[in-house]
Amino acid sequence: MFFNMKLKITLISILIITTFYSIAQNPLVTHMYTADPTARVFNNTLYVYPSHDVEGCTEEQGSNGFCMPDYHIFSTTDLVNYKDHGRVLDQNEVPWGAKDKFGMWAPDCIENGGKYYYYFPGIPKDKSSFRRIGVGVSDSPTGPFKWEENYISEVHGIDPNPFVDDNGKVYLYYGGGKGTGALKVIELKNNMIEPKGKPKVIEGIPEYGYREASFMFKRNGIYYFTWARVNQNNYELEYGTSDNPLGPFKFQGVIMPNIGNGTNHHSIVNYKGKWYVFYHYWSISDNNRLRSMRAEEIEFNKDGNIVPKEATLRGIGMPKAGDLIHLDRYNNLVNAKVGLIKDQPVKSWQITHVKAYGWVQFNSVLFEKGKQNTFTARVSSGTNGGQLELHIDNPKGPLLAKIEVKNTGGWDSWKELSVPFIGKTKGVKDIYATFKGNNGYLYNIDWIKFE
Repeated sequence: MFFNMKLKITLISILIITTFYSIAQNPLVTHMYTADPTARVFNNTLYVYPSHDVEGCTEEQGSNGFCMPDYHIFSTTDLVNYKDHGRVLDQNEVPWGAKDKFGMWAPDCIENGGKYYYYFPGIPKDKSSFRRIGVGVSDSPTGPFKWEENYISEVHGIDPNPFVDDNGKVYLYYGGGKGTGALKVIELKNNMIEPKGKPKVIEGIPEYGYREASFMFKRNGIYYFTWARVNQNNYELEYGTSDNPLGPFKFQGVIMPNIGNGTNHHSIVNYKGKWYVFYHYWSISDNNRLRSMRAEEIEFNKDGNIVPKEATLRGIGMPKAGDLIHLDRYNNLVNAKVGLIKDQPVKSWQITHVKAYGWVQFNSVLFEKGKQNTFTARVSSGTNGGQLELHIDNPKGPLLAKIEVKNTGGWDSWKELSVPFIGKTKGVKDIYATFKGNNGYLYNIDWIKFE
């Protein structure tokens, strides 16, 4: 059993190496399972530091049914294309950690003084706690990191979240559990590793329910302390505000309601003038122990409160010329369904059961300077097919391109069809792919793109 699990992890690693870039809406990557995403911005690049779910642990391995052996780092400059920088830390490389426990839970990384500090929870070999918090230091946001020989003293818990205030003071938020003392904060010395004093209990947040996933950010002088909580509605992302990073915090409500029966874990970041919440869900696997990171844009009211956000398929990012546009991550869909594509090395969806007089809406596509020339669609059909038209603004808006789809040899036989654009546009547009043809199912669509 253990050998099979190690083989599966090795195969996943090979796939990761051959799939260096991922292109997606929600979820952000599909070549591996990623959870607990912490998004950070360094030097105009957005980095994501998630945990990593895998299959194959025995009953004696893992924690609470999770099997998590290592960490990867991702980066993007357009919120559409995500680069996998590979494995940054394996569980058996932790100097103070127990071996083969598969308990590498949510990490975080922050910059201070030109150095990058990577914080992570691990199971200590000295059995001093359920989890201790370790640190690695690097000159780069993607490593390599030099891992401290010992964990941070005074800190017992999970979900480390470092925060550097405008005055240079450093805080580490962490914890997990029920009731008073579930979530804590401790000030760190300038070396980002040694405690400065004792932990302090976070005050002012609801006492009932299990709480975890601490994350602090600051906006317009207000400190936002956020967390995930299990209550009567299962996992919700919630927050409180204060004029002090140590609190007490005033409970403000829900950031994102529960999206399924299982965990959620998040971060909130400003990138290029917009705010985003990164989180996870298990829509690929249908297994709440095999999760995938996602993201949504969020907004604030005039009073500074966060407008609650529902999870979507469309997610974030503005595809442009050359990017694959996965229409199955739609804003609206009529006379069609979404299904998984069979026999793919990386899980992928398709628009399927397409009928005439239907359409799919996909918002915010960048046509730049209006110099698009070629429209391409990856399609399949087991019938006589039909027409696939690309419109903007609405289903009957200006026509940009039209592809005649014929029988490709079967519903699982895919072809890439290209035609020249017959209309021009520029700027950011909402696109509508409309379906025309006779009765019955016309074709399936994997993706479209323009060049």
